[in-house]
Amino acid sequence: MTLPAHRGRDSVSGWAPLRELEELRARMDQLMRAAFPFPGGGFPEAGAAEAWTPPADVEDTEDAYLMELELPGVDKDQISVEVGDGELDVHGEIKEKERTGVLRRQTRHVGQFDHRTNLPPNVDTEHITAELTDGVLTVRVPKAQKAKPHRIEITG
Repeated sequence: MTLPAHRGRDSVSGWAPLRELEELRARMDQLMRAAFPFPGGGFPEAGAAEAWTPPADVEDTEDAYLMELELPGVDKDQISVEVGDGELDVHGEIKEKERTGVLRRQTRHVGQFDHRTNLPPNVDTEHITAELTDGVLTVRVPKAQKAKPHRIEITG
């Protein structure tokens, strides 16, 4: 037979679901760092800012690949887009804002960010463009002319 549980007022009022989710995420981050050590054989030093990856979408259009990265509040001078060895690398840094009040909660990323993606072999790396509009960085990687599919006429 199961007995009913009696709860005091403190057990209900002390419940903070967001705090529990933050604690769960912190534990998962610790597990991932333990399972997949960082390059160089060690872990980042305590308090050191870790690089993060901004959310991104990649769209395959008829003539290009479009990559859109969410970087709200970032100035174009804080971003670097590089291509080499079949890889596109977008990196930069978001500086911590100076605040006059007490920061009660922070969920936005600050510090170094890095997004790397392998490029397919059918791209024209000489004509890659990047544009930052309304906090979204759009990188356009055109496809090479020879890679576009076309119909071959049969003669005879």
